[in-house]
Amino acid sequence: MAVGALPAFAYPALSWWWLAWFGIVALISIEAVKRILDPVPVAGGMVVGIALAGLAANLLAAWVLSRATNSINTRAALLHVMSDLLGSLAAVVAGGVIMATGWMPIDPILSIVVSLLILRSTWRLLKQSTGVLLDGVPTHLDYQAIGRALVALPGVHNVHDLHIWTMSADGVALSAHIAIASADDWPATLARALVTSISTFSS
Repeated sequence: MAVGALPAFAYPALSWWWLAWFGIVALISIEAVKRILDPVPVAGGMVVGIALAGLAANLLAAWVLSRATNSINTRAALLHVMSDLLGSLAAVVAGGVIMATGWMPIDPILSIVVSLLILRSTWRLLKQSTGVLLDGVPTHLDYQAIGRALVALPGVHNVHDLHIWTMSADGVALSAHIAIASADDWPATLARALVTSISTFSS
């Protein structure tokens, strides 16, 4: 498996990004606990009205992003939108419960639930982006299966120094040393290797 060293510039960037998200979740959770212990009056009707407007806008944004290229940048933007969407949905539910029953703790309880869901999604995205910076094998590709497919090509004796990594938001690179029976067969072997890699493992 090809794994490199994390670039020096990436450490502070990832640290601040993670700390920022963790700080936001922590602040929301702390405020939610305070409101559970000491409930404050909430205008349920106003909450529902504002939340519905936000929900509609976030649904539109999520639909647009879901049709975009499936890259880490897009997923990060979608995560941000989904966080807002979950917040709006939670506010609609909380406002409805408050209007129907007057039970105020529902609002901070749902805030904590949404915060935990955001934290889980953020952690998954952070792991994936770190893998890209480390030049790791993309999670959707099977390193061993690709190696076996290349070795199985006609005229190939063995494959070594196989490396697979993410080059860009949408591009994956592969390099390998392929030992073949005859140098004259190299053009045909290379063509077969390219066809096999693209047709079998591209996504």
